[in-house]
Amino acid sequence: MPSFTCLAQKLHVSDLRVEHLNNPLAIDAPAPRLSWKLLSPLKNTQQTAYEIRVGTDKNGLTSGKAIVWEGAAKSDKSVLIPYAGPALQSKKHYFWQVRVKDNHGNTSAWSSVQFWQTGLKAIDWTAQWISVNGKDTSVRSPLFRKEFALKKKIKSALAYITAKGLYEVNINGQRISDAYFAPGWTSYKNHLQYQVYDVTADLKNGANTIGVTLGNGWYKGRIGFAGQQNFYGDTRALLMQLEVEYTDGTRESIDTDESWKTSYGPILASDIYDGEIYDARKEKAGWSAAGYTEDSSWVNVRILEKGSEQLVGMSGPMVKKHEEFKALKIFKTPKGETVVDFGQNLVGWVMLKARGPSGTKITLSHAEVLDKEGNFYTENLRSAKAQNTYILNENTDQVFEPHFTFQGFRYVKVEGYPGEVRAEDLTAVALYSEMAITGKFVTSNPMLNQLQHNIQWGQKGNFLDVPTDCPQRDERLGWTGDAQAFANTAAYNMDVAGFFTKWLHDVRADQQPNGSIPHVIPNVLGANDGGSAGWADASTIIPWDMYVAYGDKRLLEVQYESMKNWVGYMTSVAKDNLWNTGFHFGDWLFYRPDDDNDGRAAVTDKYLIAQAFYAHSTQLLINAAQVLGKKEDVAEYTALLNHIKEAFVKEYMTSNGRLVSGTQTAYVLALQFDMLPEDLRVSAADRLVRNIKDYGNHLTTGFLGTPYLCHVLTRFGHIQVAYDLLMQESYPSWLYPVKMGATTIWERWDGIKPNGSFQTPDMNSYNHYAYGAIGDWMYRNIAGINADPAAPGYKKINLVPKPGGGITSASGELNTPYGWVTSSWKIEDGLFKLDVEVPANARATVTLPAAEWKDGKETTNKSEIGSGTYHFECRMP
Repeated sequence: MPSFTCLAQKLHVSDLRVEHLNNPLAIDAPAPRLSWKLLSPLKNTQQTAYEIRVGTDKNGLTSGKAIVWEGAAKSDKSVLIPYAGPALQSKKHYFWQVRVKDNHGNTSAWSSVQFWQTGLKAIDWTAQWISVNGKDTSVRSPLFRKEFALKKKIKSALAYITAKGLYEVNINGQRISDAYFAPGWTSYKNHLQYQVYDVTADLKNGANTIGVTLGNGWYKGRIGFAGQQNFYGDTRALLMQLEVEYTDGTRESIDTDESWKTSYGPILASDIYDGEIYDARKEKAGWSAAGYTEDSSWVNVRILEKGSEQLVGMSGPMVKKHEEFKALKIFKTPKGETVVDFGQNLVGWVMLKARGPSGTKITLSHAEVLDKEGNFYTENLRSAKAQNTYILNENTDQVFEPHFTFQGFRYVKVEGYPGEVRAEDLTAVALYSEMAITGKFVTSNPMLNQLQHNIQWGQKGNFLDVPTDCPQRDERLGWTGDAQAFANTAAYNMDVAGFFTKWLHDVRADQQPNGSIPHVIPNVLGANDGGSAGWADASTIIPWDMYVAYGDKRLLEVQYESMKNWVGYMTSVAKDNLWNTGFHFGDWLFYRPDDDNDGRAAVTDKYLIAQAFYAHSTQLLINAAQVLGKKEDVAEYTALLNHIKEAFVKEYMTSNGRLVSGTQTAYVLALQFDMLPEDLRVSAADRLVRNIKDYGNHLTTGFLGTPYLCHVLTRFGHIQVAYDLLMQESYPSWLYPVKMGATTIWERWDGIKPNGSFQTPDMNSYNHYAYGAIGDWMYRNIAGINADPAAPGYKKINLVPKPGGGITSASGELNTPYGWVTSSWKIEDGLFKLDVEVPANARATVTLPAAEWKDGKETTNKSEIGSGTYHFECRMP
């Protein structure tokens, strides 16, 4: 065990996490992993040892009592250290803290005490599923209530809750959480999440009341393309147990059982796609508080049998409210409609203040854009009504917001409002999963800054519990192709470790027995709607990307069989190592001019794409096998990969290196995944460049080619061509939507055409993050911040800024598992000036864009540095 002394002034420990989470309340893992960050003003600081202690009493921990495990090691590891003590008990609080020693001889003080709560085992659930009396056929949202008395002094109280549908819980008239859309969307038939809330402060001695409202949500409401309802089940239900511990050591549990009562309240209808109807005249004042008198509408609940689904603790973040937007402008359209512009395409809802006669009906309709005449436009929502309707009670000040629905919008049409609509009466609220902002990126170019803004808001709008394709029309599904294209960019912008850990659980759960991965996760399409190249590969791409970004080896372990089974599926349908069968989306939404008389549409052979992704997933499986020490698999799949590439060359390439599809996407994928013989790769990159120039320095790629386009150009020495594409302002390009006023990423390169008309309305989302994958290239090349797969989680950082495109300054910041990395540069008088910061317990290699000059002499352009801040200069080439 390392020897620790008390020299803490120059070394501190911060940001303690358990399984990527801060003080989590539902940890199911038998060996939770603990992480922390070091803070030190000294350069080149490395951890040399750590000491962890875990106990069951907060005060006892600091006094050395009630300790269940003490772990110590001479090690520089500070990320995802497994608990290695005695078996953890279920539904129990564990407190922990850590102190560390560094290479300068300093020892930190013990950190602040943090905790985790273990989850429930199946045997721990004493509550019963309850539902409405009779069949659950009403579209109204049912209410459930329970009165109970607590007669002793309360020490602590935890509420364990889940539902079939969505739930909101009040105790004594107050909402117990700031989270929404619980229990979240998962593959319900396989596993259903429960949440745990500390409700100690919500309870009181004497009379108490629990009130719960249920909504249809994804479970019972309309979901998917076919108008299907009741996809997972036809009965909304509640499962809750409130466990109270008294100061005398005794315990009591208040469970859902036959003693609960149910009625209906003011939510007349609520649907993810269509919105909510709320009648304030039907409110039951005080129904979730003590002292309420139940009328005859309250009846006994129905007890349901336990389902076959597995109850699991939360592994990802909850959906919460974030930014608020006041009305930017209120105006009348040419059609005479009253419309509010909030200035930002966002996902969430509008909080409405109103006062008027009883029965007054106010309807808020939502839209992303106005048409070319300036009228409210909703045709691209397809069948989704996206409306919230509020019916007023008599002349009282009322504030409305929906409960179990969300909208994607910038504009809101207001109908039926009593009196003049004022800006102070409407507030747009953004809702998305609680992911810390980890990345910041800014340049001297305002349009690039707006592009980065749009990328971030595309992520915020579509990372609402699952990574959806779009948030506004009758879809909002977890499309795998979109998610895999954007995962790297997502990990720069926000902390998505928990978010993707949760979603990958569903990827694994919904994978077909033959290894095929569905097009959407959770899968609400058919059993055969899967297996498309570039979509199903999310099962290999995202686990590897998350491993590189966060150093999470266990995620690879958990997902490994799923990865292997997906590769196995491709092998099973390939003939002579060539995958040229089945349905594929191909390079979705590639460049297609309106009147293609001369063959300018950039059509890439779908089976060429499939073969490239077959190789890519096999390579990622090899990578994972190497990390996990599976030597036999490494050998087996390395041999397979060679055969896959040989088949690609034989089928899709001429002897001179020309591909049967001469598109940008074909060459990008062939080069990105090393499909071509090495001696033909440079000439292939030259063909790619000629193609780009042939299109007037425009890209023509779709969802599968776009994420890799600029990376391939940069890798083969054509970074200025990559900048030409990035800075291109005419269609098709990343900056064209920016010039057209976009505040998020569009689904199509020309969602709004230069003449103000729209692309085909049935597939024209203005909040669709896939093309935002360029954000990954901007962080890696403009700011120059790169992870090293050999030392994942940014234990080793490669800082390689590559200026160009007329940009005179740029700055990137990233909060890694070890702390903040910064890379900030500017060009002055022909000098490239770079300032970097490396967090403690990490190292970096800095590569300048040209040789460094010092005292008039040329020196190396590459430097190995430890933690701290540094300044570099070199002459521009």
